[in-house]
Amino acid sequence: MNNVKKIIFLSLLVSIGLALSIIETMIPLPFVAPGAKLGLSNIVILITLVVFGFRESITIGILKSITFTLATGSVSSLFYSLTGAILSCIAMYIVYRNLSKVFSLIGVSIFGAVAHNFGQILVASLMMKNIRIFSYLPILLLTSLFTGYFVGLASIYISKNLKNYFDNIFLYKN
Repeated sequence: MNNVKKIIFLSLLVSIGLALSIIETMIPLPFVAPGAKLGLSNIVILITLVVFGFRESITIGILKSITFTLATGSVSSLFYSLTGAILSCIAMYIVYRNLSKVFSLIGVSIFGAVAHNFGQILVASLMMKNIRIFSYLPILLLTSLFTGYFVGLASIYISKNLKNYFDNIFLYKN
């Protein structure tokens, strides 16, 4: 693939991830888990993992976290977001690479959502110097089943179309 085209497309993915993160903050979730989000921007990270690979997906996750912090001004959220994004990318990569015959992208996404929530609880525990915050983890893990399912389902449809697009576009050097 042409390097310039790849960089441009990855830049677009970062901006889409940022837009989804900002939109996500405006959606109120009327259930018991305060702080839980839908994880819409994780669609972009999972798609990047499938279409481009691990290095690009972790780069997208880190850049999305940094740009979200710059856009919202919430510096404390950077630690939560970065840790969650990095752990999520690593978990999704391991499951996608080694267990893709067992788990679809929905399963890969659920593992990513679980890792993301674990990372955020770990950061909260370290920042508050209180290990009891881990008692909130089961509630977040339950929500990650639903959000991971939705992210995985959306990623299945989008990644199929993107793979076909890249196969057709980048087979012919322009």
